[in-house]
Amino acid sequence: TALDRTVVKCLSVSSSESTAVIKVSVLHKITPVQLSLRSLNFHTLPFHFLSSSFFAPSTTTTTTPCVGFSQLRHRGPDWSGLHCHGNCYLAHQRLAIVDPASGDQPLYNEDKTVIVTVNGEIYNHKQLREKLKSHQFRTGSDCEVIAHLYEEHGEEFVDMLDGMFSFVLLDTKDNSYIAARDAIGITPLYMGWGLDGSIWFASEMKALSDDCERFISFPPGHVTLASKTPSSSYDPIVLRKAFEKAVFKRLMTDVPFGVLLSGGLDSSLVAAVACRYLAESEAACQWGSQLHTFCIGLESSPDLKAAREVADYLGTRHHEFHFTVQEGIDALEEVIYHIETYDVTTIRASTPMFLMSRKIKSLGVKMVLSGEGSDEIFGGYLYFHKAPNKEEFHQETCQKIKALHLYDCLRANKSTSAWGVEARVPFLDKEFINIAMSIDPEWKMIRPDLGRIEKWVLRNAFDDVKKPYLPKHILYRQKEQFSDGVGYSWIDGLKDHANKQVTDAMLTHASFIYPENTPTTKEAYYYRTIFEKFFPKNAARSTVPGGPSVACSTAKAVEWDAAWSKNPDPSGRAALGIHSAAYEEAVDAKNKSPLSGSPKKFQGLERKLLQLFESNSIKKSYN
Repeated sequence: TALDRTVVKCLSVSSSESTAVIKVSVLHKITPVQLSLRSLNFHTLPFHFLSSSFFAPSTTTTTTPCVGFSQLRHRGPDWSGLHCHGNCYLAHQRLAIVDPASGDQPLYNEDKTVIVTVNGEIYNHKQLREKLKSHQFRTGSDCEVIAHLYEEHGEEFVDMLDGMFSFVLLDTKDNSYIAARDAIGITPLYMGWGLDGSIWFASEMKALSDDCERFISFPPGHVTLASKTPSSSYDPIVLRKAFEKAVFKRLMTDVPFGVLLSGGLDSSLVAAVACRYLAESEAACQWGSQLHTFCIGLESSPDLKAAREVADYLGTRHHEFHFTVQEGIDALEEVIYHIETYDVTTIRASTPMFLMSRKIKSLGVKMVLSGEGSDEIFGGYLYFHKAPNKEEFHQETCQKIKALHLYDCLRANKSTSAWGVEARVPFLDKEFINIAMSIDPEWKMIRPDLGRIEKWVLRNAFDDVKKPYLPKHILYRQKEQFSDGVGYSWIDGLKDHANKQVTDAMLTHASFIYPENTPTTKEAYYYRTIFEKFFPKNAARSTVPGGPSVACSTAKAVEWDAAWSKNPDPSGRAALGIHSAAYEEAVDAKNKSPLSGSPKKFQGLERKLLQLFESNSIKKSYN
C-alpha cells in the first residue's frame, strides 16, 4: 500500500528454478494531482515479451513464443515480427495505424543494440524527434522514438512520452530491460512467471496462461492524486481548450477512423470537437473532412435515437448498427474470452461494443475515438448524487481513476482489439486529467438547488451560446451507462438468460465453488462459469476485481445510501430515485400511487408527473 504514492524501480531479479525475487527501492514521491509514467526496470535476463503481445523464456525452458504469440493475432493482423537475443524473445503482432508501410516491429536504434516492442500510440512523437536530430530513424512509426530516447535519457525518458502505451525495451549492451505501461493503463499489459524461472509479458493473459504458473495485471504508471482535496478555481475555458487539444492530438492516423457515438454527453463531445477541428488535421488530407460516427443498440434504444440526432446536427456520416438480445447472448462466450474478466458491468457493456467493432472493421476502419474516463474524472455516475460532501466525492473519483485499467480501459481496448480496431480515449489525456482533477470538487458536486446535474462543469464548459457544440438537450442529457443506453431490455434479457442457466442451489453454494470474489447473483455466477472454462488458473481469477457496487460505484460509495446494499446491481438504474427509469415502483408521498404497477420504462416520467401534481403545478384531474 505504501507504493501507491511512490515510483518504484526494480533493481534486480534473482532467478531460481521456480521463482523470481524482485528487489525494489523507492526513487521519489510524485507531486500530488500529477500523473507519472514511470516504468519498472529489470536488470537481468531472460524474459519474453509478446507485444500486442510480449514474451521470453529462460535458459532451461524449451518453450518458444510461437503458441502465445499466435493467440494475439487478432490484436495485430497486419504484420508479425520476432527478435531473438540469446534466450530472450520480443514478438509483435502489428495493427498498422501510423506509417503502415515501414513501421513494422520490433523497432531498433541505429546499431540494433536497443530493441523495443510497443503496443500503443505516442502522440508527441514529432516533437520528440525534433530533440533527437543526431539520431537516424528507419521508419515513420511514432513508437521508434522510444529506442532513441532511451539512448539519450535512460529510463527517465518514460516521463517524456505523451500517449497510451505498454512496451518492453531490451538493451543488449548490458542485458537489461525495461517494462512500462502508461499512467492510466489504457493499453493492457500482463506479467507472468514460469516454473522454469522465466519471466513473461503480454498484452493479454491468454498468451501467458499456458506457460506461466502465476501472472498479474502489470500496474499502470503510478497515479497519485492529491490526498488533500484540491482547491483550484473552475475555469470553463481552460477545461474546454484542454479537451479540444486532447481530441485533436488523437487525430494522428494514416488509416480510416471514426468516433463511437452513443448520443450521451461524453461521446457527443468527442464527436463535436473532432468535427470542429478535423479539417485542420493531417488526417483530413488523406481521408476527407467528414467524420464517420458509429452507434449500436437494440431497436428503438435510447442511444440510437440520441446518436442519430447528434450525427445529424454535426453532419457526420453516421453508421447505425442493430443487434438483438439473443445475438448478444450468443456472443457472450467469445466476449468473455477476449476481454478476460467476469465483472458483470464490464461484460454487459463489452458485448455490444464487441459486436459493433466487428461491423466497424468490416467497413475498413481501424481506429476510433471513444468517450471513456469522463465519468470517473467528473463524478458522472448517478450514484454521485448521494455523495455526502466534496471530500468523499473527490476521493471516490480518485479511486475510480486508479481502477480504470481494470474496467473501462480494459473493455474499450479488448472489445475493439478483438477485431483489429484501436480505441483512443481523449478524456484520459494526461494534461486534461491534471487540469480536471485540480478543480475544487465543490464545483463537481451535484447541486439541483443550483441547477447542477452530474458533470455540470464539463457541460457548462461546452455550453457556447454563440457557437454551440451540441443541442442543449443533448448537452444536458442524463447519464446513461452504455449497457443501459443500448436498450434496457438488454440487461433484463441477460438476467433472464442467467436465471435459466443457474439454479437456486448453485447460487446458494457459490462460496464453496468460488471462494474468491464469490458471485452474489445468478448473472455473475453464469459469467464466472464461462470465465473459468477459458482461464482456470487461480492467477487468472485474481486479476479481476470484486466487491459490492451500485451503478458502477466502489464498495465504499455503496455506504452512501442504505437502500443500495439491498440492490447490488452495477446498472445505472440501480441508483434508486435518481435514474429516470430506476429499478423501483413509482409511488407518491403516501405510497398509494395508482401507477404502482406500471411498466418500468414509464415510471421515471410518472414520478415527475406525480411530483408536479402533489405541488399543485398541474391543475387538472389525474387519470
